[in-house]
Amino acid sequence: MPDYAKLCHAGTQAVTLASAVCREVQASLEQLKAITKDDKSPVTVADFASQAIVAKVLRDHLGPDVILVGEEDSKFLREPDHATHLTATLAAVQTVWPDATEETLLQSIDVGAGDTHHAGFWTLDPVDGTKGFLRNQQYAIALAYVERGTPTVGIMGCPNLPADFSKPLHEPDKHGCIYAAIKGDGVYAHRADKPGEKPIQVRRLDHEEGQPISVCASVEKAHSNVSDTDRILEYLSDNGIPAGEPTRLDSQAKYAVTARGQADAYLRLPTKKGYVERIWDHAAGSLVATEAGCFVTDIHGNALDFSHGRGLEKNRGIVCAPPRVHGHVIGAIKQLGIGDHFS
Repeated sequence: MPDYAKLCHAGTQAVTLASAVCREVQASLEQLKAITKDDKSPVTVADFASQAIVAKVLRDHLGPDVILVGEEDSKFLREPDHATHLTATLAAVQTVWPDATEETLLQSIDVGAGDTHHAGFWTLDPVDGTKGFLRNQQYAIALAYVERGTPTVGIMGCPNLPADFSKPLHEPDKHGCIYAAIKGDGVYAHRADKPGEKPIQVRRLDHEEGQPISVCASVEKAHSNVSDTDRILEYLSDNGIPAGEPTRLDSQAKYAVTARGQADAYLRLPTKKGYVERIWDHAAGSLVATEAGCFVTDIHGNALDFSHGRGLEKNRGIVCAPPRVHGHVIGAIKQLGIGDHFS
């Protein structure tokens, strides 16, 4: 049996350093756009830098046999036309890995080319929430250890997410949050810029019957079927459960916001036939939410199954909510026939 505490410590160190690098990149958005002549280049640099740092730290702590299933590979950076991106990525990485070279950087990125045909492996989304990152708003670094189809360790860095609920989510927080969870052992949070501080356990209360339901939704409406979300909320309202103001932000940070009780549900409803969610988009966030007391399933109430390669092939959509709300939402989806035509 793996030493989950050791895995969690290594993952937390990796995500904390990757969060610091991403903050540096995000602080230089305009300079990077000017250098590379590409409006999306800052998030490209952050993606590569984040994956390189996570891979390096995991191998430093756990040895060279780490299996990492990442979203990126080094092909783009190895092309001569993208030399400016490589230079910028190396500069970002060197803020926390001073002796990194171009070749060690590229090799570290390619550690993420691991496959899922193992009893246990890591999966990483180095920057989840591309447009949130480019807007200088919310994004996440999401890392999870998946064991026999189930996330057992999950670490999520939310560099711009304020711990204070009274602070606006559309403005970057100067501290940020890191959430770390071990299956069956709860989820804990600490400030992203203070990795050594004592973590605080995150545990939300169930939703009280009759209280409004606040849905945590994407800023990017294409990520979920907004009209179906409205239909669900209207159905619940007609049945005595009013809708509250939605909470809008990008990335797996939505899982954290729901886990800590700042929103009552995160819904990711199918938008087209055949679309399959990626495992790195949900492994870490779903564990953080479940360990805080939420239920996380697909729209049919089935547990998320991470044992089918890089996609959640056996699942459609996502419903994350505390038990009472989850039951209401799943019931509404069934009554309304939502997602049936995408099956």
